[in-house]
Amino acid sequence: MNWGRGIVGGMAVFMVFILSLCFQMFRAPADEYDHQYYEKGLGYDKDYKRERQVVIDKAQPTIEHADGQLLILFTDTVNGKARFIRPSSTALDKTVIINSGQTAAIPLGHFSKGRWTLVLEWQSHNKDYLYQKEIYIK
Repeated sequence: MNWGRGIVGGMAVFMVFILSLCFQMFRAPADEYDHQYYEKGLGYDKDYKRERQVVIDKAQPTIEHADGQLLILFTDTVNGKARFIRPSSTALDKTVIINSGQTAAIPLGHFSKGRWTLVLEWQSHNKDYLYQKEIYIK
């Protein structure tokens, strides 16, 4: 084998590698892109104030797994919602309304196992709160 064939062969292998990466890129799921990126950016200050309010009022909820349920214990009576966001697929995202006083029990039977982002948004005494936590459902 001479140098010319080796260089051409190496370039051909490299081109096949790059083309395979291009094909794989177009097969990637489209939900990895956040379509509300700019809208969320405009509301960042509002979300920051609500997250900061949790720290100021020491209103961080306690989250526990027990008997196939997720128990959320608030420091005061609340009205709001819990959003379960699945990072791997937006089709699995779920929202649960919370109007149960200080404790919310959410059954986890219809949730798929794995990592979730729990986003709690609630109101208590005319104040808005936002709390986010990564949870793992077994």
